[in-house]
Amino acid sequence: MVELAIHTRGVGKAFGSHTAVSDFDLDVPRGTIYGLLGPNGSGKTTMIRMIMGILLPDRGRIEIFGAPSDFRSRRRVGYLPEERGVYEKMRVLDQLVFLGEIRGVDRSLARARASQWLERLSLAGWAGRKVQDLSKGMQQKVQFIATVLHDPDLLILDEPFSGLDPINQEVLEAIVRDEQDRGKTILFSTHLMEQAERLCERVCLISRSRKVLDGDLKTLRREERSGVVSVEFDGDGSWLAVPWVESTSMVGDGVHVTLVEGTDPMRLLGAALEGGVQLRRFEMVEPSLREIFVRHAGAGTESSAPLEAAS
Repeated sequence: MVELAIHTRGVGKAFGSHTAVSDFDLDVPRGTIYGLLGPNGSGKTTMIRMIMGILLPDRGRIEIFGAPSDFRSRRRVGYLPEERGVYEKMRVLDQLVFLGEIRGVDRSLARARASQWLERLSLAGWAGRKVQDLSKGMQQKVQFIATVLHDPDLLILDEPFSGLDPINQEVLEAIVRDEQDRGKTILFSTHLMEQAERLCERVCLISRSRKVLDGDLKTLRREERSGVVSVEFDGDGSWLAVPWVESTSMVGDGVHVTLVEGTDPMRLLGAALEGGVQLRRFEMVEPSLREIFVRHAGAGTESSAPLEAAS
């Protein structure tokens, strides 16, 4: 049986007449990197806040590591909220030590860990400076250090890459992978679809307060294939002029062949072999995460509330 870091059933939350989250079920297996994705206003941040006990659900249940989401279970969680919050007048190292102590870390250990993290994130030279002297990106890295300082088993990161330059995004991605290698579970929301595709093993797509898709990313992309085959070959493309090929388009050095719905892609391979075509590449085209979302949530969702938004 798969051990779960987060388990929710039938969770719902409304603010007056507005339903923010509706009948939400979520299972986050331990040791995975799990992406919570959706357009602005879809309910991602509300769901995260309920998991963290900041908001109370109107109905349903939430468990963390098999226990109710209470103070004891949430001590095993490191939470980076979407709204950044730092004490600007405090010195960087002093602030991290203070926040570590709040989370139950001994002062000397908190100082040692904070110093190691500051070195890793290229902030060691700023340890004695006031937080207000740091750029917004640097402040965000300080807040991330505060999130992981108590060595939590579960990291919940709400838009962790927002505001970081590409180099620091890569640094944070590497840290997320390292934390997974150490046995940690990471749940994060992001507006960067390509980042989710690189990092996530599992994703949950949310639209209009409801879950529209949930599962292993590789499996979802395989299941969502839409009959498009990418081929590279020598010679002309006359062999593609058959009734069950709906359309063709040049993409880079190859051709994307869209088959009539229900056509077995192996039929295309057979046609190439029968025609004596020398193939250099033949592979099914898997849809991007964005294409999968739009397919299930509707194109209107993306136009009215872009996936780039973050709540």
